[in-house]
This record gives sequence, C-alpha cells and structure tokens, in this order.
Amino acid sequence: MATSKPTEPRSRPKVPRPEAAEELGAETPALAISAEKVCFVVVKSREFNAKDTVTEPDTGSNGSDDNMISVLEDHRDDPVLEELTSFISSLAEEEQVDLVALAWLGRDDNTVEDWEALREEAQRAHSSRTTHTADYLLGMPLLSDYLEEGLVQFGQSCADVEIEHL
Repeated sequence: MATSKPTEPRSRPKVPRPEAAEELGAETPALAISAEKVCFVVVKSREFNAKDTVTEPDTGSNGSDDNMISVLEDHRDDPVLEELTSFISSLAEEEQVDLVALAWLGRDDNTVEDWEALREEAQRAHSSRTTHTADYLLGMPLLSDYLEEGLVQFGQSCADVEIEHL
C-alpha cells in the first residue's frame, strides 16, 4: 500500500499582526524579498508537498487515459519541484537569505525583534552552505507554514497578496 507524504497542518489561523513589532517598541524591519515572492513559494511548496508516492513507476500509459493520476505522484522530474527550485535559485542572494530567515522566524519562538540576528545567521549559513538554498528550504516539511507565520510577524499575509491579485 502506498504511503503519502504528510500534509502540512494548519494549526492556527494566519492573521497579520502588525502590532507584533510595535508591542516591543521597535519598527518593523524591511524585507529584501517581497510578500508576493514569499507567497509564490508558499503556494508552490504546498503543491509539492501534496504529492503522493509513486504507485506505478513506469505505466507507459497515456496520461489522459489514466485520468492524469501521475500528476499527483512524486516523480523525480516533478515540474512543480523544478519550478520551485528554479524560482528560489533565481532570487538575489539577499532575497534567498531573507527567505531562509523568514522560515526560521516562523519555525521557532523568535519575534521580529530577533530579525537582525536571524538574518545574520542565515547569511552565514548561506555563505558556508554546500547545498543550494532551494534544496535546504524544500527539505523543511512545513516550509509553507513557517513562511506564512514569518510573514504574519511582519504584519503581512498571503491572503492580502491573493486579494490584490484576484
């Protein structure tokens, strides 16, 4: 029987909290990456994590004959993975650093007050990392939740971005 990848639970609503930094008496720092780019990574990483394990590795069938089921399976040449990896790799170094720092911000018990320290650590990791940023980030099973939570701490959300683009 095929096992599927765990889906990303939505443990709490992602409501922007612009007062997060204000509560601490500090200004919200600026991000080098736009909310639109972060939200693109969020959406694509959810698509990627929704894939199931491959049940029939070499069907030899026409996709339209089998109801395109292979699209939902986690193949090595997955176009979603390729698109996401390409997108992250094409970001400027500062944007990649902020993306990693945002994931860390959303993953841990840090606040916007810790942003500079997180960003410095992400910069050090980026400079010394032997793996690509995309590979590192895509290894986080809850990447989309972490990024959304990080944005929330900056008073932004993907819901705002979706509204602007619809």
